[in-house]
Amino acid sequence: MTTTQITNRIIRLGTVLDRTGLSRSTVYRKIHEGTFPRQLKIGTRCAGWREHEVEDWLRNPMCYSVDEQTG
Repeated sequence: MTTTQITNRIIRLGTVLDRTGLSRSTVYRKIHEGTFPRQLKIGTRCAGWREHEVEDWLRNPMCYSVDEQTG
């Protein structure tokens, strides 16, 4: 994928964990802190993340802020 392509795919937790190398508890802690993209509810008991938001986090995890991404 090139840097100019933006994907609207929804990825599940397992994929997020594989791509980021984070643990489940770290992902949820970072969401609570506002330093990782928030998940979307995609079903009664299912959640997912926008792939491009996770990719944004991967490009610069130290400076990522949910507030800056939604603005």
